[in-house]
Amino acid sequence: MPAPKVSLDEVIAILERVRAQHPLVHCLTNQVVKNFTANVLLALGAAPAMVEHADEAAEFAAMASALLVNVGTLDEPQMAAMLRAIPSANKAKKPWVLDPVAVGPLTIRTHFAHEILTQRPTLIRGNASEIIALAGQTGRGRGVDSGDTAEAALNAAKTLALQTGGAVLVTGQIDYATDGTAIVACANGHPLMTRVTGVGCAQGAVAAACCTVANSPLAAAVAAATLMGIAGDLAARVSQRPGSFAEALLDSLDQLDPSILLREAKLS
Repeated sequence: MPAPKVSLDEVIAILERVRAQHPLVHCLTNQVVKNFTANVLLALGAAPAMVEHADEAAEFAAMASALLVNVGTLDEPQMAAMLRAIPSANKAKKPWVLDPVAVGPLTIRTHFAHEILTQRPTLIRGNASEIIALAGQTGRGRGVDSGDTAEAALNAAKTLALQTGGAVLVTGQIDYATDGTAIVACANGHPLMTRVTGVGCAQGAVAAACCTVANSPLAAAVAAATLMGIAGDLAARVSQRPGSFAEALLDSLDQLDPSILLREAKLS
């Protein structure tokens, strides 16, 4: 089997840089997941901030290390903040991540996601149906749930990556990261991750943190998939129910180190 286009050594280096640099991630994210997202970033070694007033969002996006734009509970004030923050981040040359939650079945967020897509996110993270819909194709999403396999979204993901010049992370039973040419698969992760609100959305914030220290968007996408996936694997070994699993996931993120990554990573 050929080696993946992003090595495990690169993923380890990204984790170590995040721990050393504590990147500040500006999270314009959905109302349901803010607390969990903040705790995930803190457990990993990054720093979260939720600055949502449109004027402050524009100002803060230039100050932060990276910006996360998650459209999960989109409303008019948040749209205004996002429309101010994204150009500010771009002008300051700060990476930004788009998480197109429930894009496809819902009209307003689909139009909005296509609008901000033109501002070339550094990284897009979504499930298969969201990625297919964001690429302008017809997916089988139902709200936040995907009706498509990650493999079925690979062509759409490659199209988006080439369109933006960044990377796309398609999540599923196996996560796939692509820059439009290379594809890296990560087989880490556990089904319990789908039974805790905010795990996927928090992965978008992890991706943003990784973007600040990675040598490429593709490496950041692979790192986000690997770090969250391994943490999920570890958490499932000590907890088999969703409530305690959520806490175990945070502890597992804090626990990650090079030796664990070398032992647990499933990249191809």
